[in-house]
Amino acid sequence: MLFVGDDWAEDHHDVEVQDDSGRRLGAARLPEGVEGVAKLHALIARHGGEDLEPEQVVVGIETDRGPWVQALLAAGYQVYAVNPRQAARFKERYGSSGAKSDKGDAHALADMVRIDRAQLRPIAGDSEQAQAVKVVARAHQTLIWERTRTFQRLRSMLREYFPGALTAYAGLELTSTDAMELLVKAPTPERAAKLTKQQITVVLARHRRRNRDQKAAAIQTALRDHQLDVAAPVADAYAAAATAHARLLIALNEQIDALQGQVKAHFLAHPDAEIYLSMPGIGEITGARVLAEFGDDPTRYASAKARKNYAGTSPITRASGKSHTVQARFVRNNRLADALQRQAFCALQNSHGARRYYDKQRARDLDYNPALRQLGNRLVGILHGCLKTRTLYSEATAWAHHANLAAA
Repeated sequence: MLFVGDDWAEDHHDVEVQDDSGRRLGAARLPEGVEGVAKLHALIARHGGEDLEPEQVVVGIETDRGPWVQALLAAGYQVYAVNPRQAARFKERYGSSGAKSDKGDAHALADMVRIDRAQLRPIAGDSEQAQAVKVVARAHQTLIWERTRTFQRLRSMLREYFPGALTAYAGLELTSTDAMELLVKAPTPERAAKLTKQQITVVLARHRRRNRDQKAAAIQTALRDHQLDVAAPVADAYAAAATAHARLLIALNEQIDALQGQVKAHFLAHPDAEIYLSMPGIGEITGARVLAEFGDDPTRYASAKARKNYAGTSPITRASGKSHTVQARFVRNNRLADALQRQAFCALQNSHGARRYYDKQRARDLDYNPALRQLGNRLVGILHGCLKTRTLYSEATAWAHHANLAAA
């Protein structure tokens, strides 16, 4: 077998090829793209000989996506996506000085897949449809996070010169497009106090708000309340910055809505969508996010426990001497954890079994979040069973064991 360490950068890759004994057979710096992949194949062929099969080539690289990784998988190589934290800890065995080089990183990655690949996770062979879901679902969630960050900056700004706007537009949801349009129309307290009820109503009507007259009257009243004054030049400067942030939020709202349609379309086109949607607490967006992070390779998770461990919902045990504690996992896929937390919360509303299980955890004196995490962990196990057997979720089957225990 051959073991390849690939330390990638934006425009090149430093690679090292080793044999079974760890002897370095060759090293090179390869350009990104088709030319680089061709040179890598030639390097492997030169040192592997004619009898080398693609599956006898093991590659370690600190990423799991991109055209380069897809080219390695298409060639039939075993590719392991090494967590950068794992690689950093592994390299500490070479010395404690903290020295670093791209060639040294490639050497360490080759050593890792040669010595410790049993502890590493190979890149899953997800279908093209699952990869498409992952791209749009992650992009959609990233834009939502960016909207939150942008609004927090705007909110901090408004508190410094125009806190009345936060009160006036609270009933519209502060990140909504109509609230931002009103802020752009009147970004200072002086101009906002001059807004007429008709002007406010027109904006609300354009976005199909209900009870427009009452909301417009409430907004107008709040904007005309007295507040502490800020010097005119300072207020104008703040207004220019606030307007820029408000226009950015309007654009983000538009793109989030457009991308949401793409997320639903790609998710519903996946053959597993029906199974995901049968689960309690999962809708089209949450289902797309969970599918995107779990992938659809049927061989990726050997058991329900393996899927739970990857999800980060299963607890970890810390035992040393007389100390023995069970704690939540905090090193995890945050995108997946967020989606599963949302699913568990929503499942409380439409699944009697999930509600009973949650109440049982609370009865054990668990706080809200640990109990919800336990429910999420149970739902991941149920999802694993449904995907493995290709069956839809059944309330009676999923919670039969816990119902029997409760009856006993």
